Amino acid sequence: MIDINSATAEDLDAVDLLKGHGFEIVRYREERGRFTDLRQLDEVPGLSGKTQGVESYVQVGG
Repeated sequence: MIDINSATAEDLDAVDLLKGHGFEIVRYREERGRFTDLRQLDEVPGLSGKTQGVESYVQVGG
């Protein structure tokens, strides 16, 4: 299980549902702060509506 708040872009790209979006996820996190809910992934450019099932691979950690 990958913590979305500490994962690198490479870690996130290793998840099939997030492949190619790791950089954008990390940039979003750096600009807006830590994720508090996985639903926030829909706000990341290019991911809206494409994250169903991602909770099996990533989590929101402390």
